[in-house]
Amino acid sequence: VQLQASGGGLVQPGGSLRLSCAASGFSLDDYAIGWFRQAPGKEREGVSCISSSDGSTYYAASVKGRFTISRDSAKNTVYLQMNSPKPEDTAVYSCTVDQVSVETLCRFAPSDFWGKGTQVTVSS
Repeated sequence: VQLQASGGGLVQPGGSLRLSCAASGFSLDDYAIGWFRQAPGKEREGVSCISSSDGSTYYAASVKGRFTISRDSAKNTVYLQMNSPKPEDTAVYSCTVDQVSVETLCRFAPSDFWGKGTQVTVSS
């Protein structure tokens, strides 16, 4: 049972990048899924979360309008499309799941189950 984030790398400001969070050993359809990030010296921050039931989403104010979260049940994977990234988006991005609302998940990150993160660096 694990989560694996991938797709990180170096991207220029204004470019685009898509992160993937793949689950194995369980179905993401039973959970809300969230993307979080942590930059050096900063606390972990909820970026975006998506519901398992109605597809509702939650975005941090800092990424709203630039990032899009989506899920593919057939692939048991959740994506984070990062458009127009900024240098302040540089961080290690990780994913988690929980059976709570998307707002609760993104704001309070109650889960103890985390996948290994992927580094995103936004720089010219």
